[in-house]
Amino acid sequence: MDVPASEEQIRALAYRLWEEAGGPEGRSDEFWIIAQQQLATEPGMGGNELPGGDPAGASPSSR
Repeated sequence: MDVPASEEQIRALAYRLWEEAGGPEGRSDEFWIIAQQQLATEPGMGGNELPGGDPAGASPSSR
């Protein structure tokens, strides 16, 4: 059974991604969404992957 990512997991990854990007002002929502998408595609995290491993509706630029 897939378990969705917890808010704490999303928060930690979003913060790490934000820091790696240089901490840009006003983009916290963008990093939150990216973190959700990344965690959703990890095995066992409740992702809605299509056959072939691509998340439903994701484009290469949204990863």
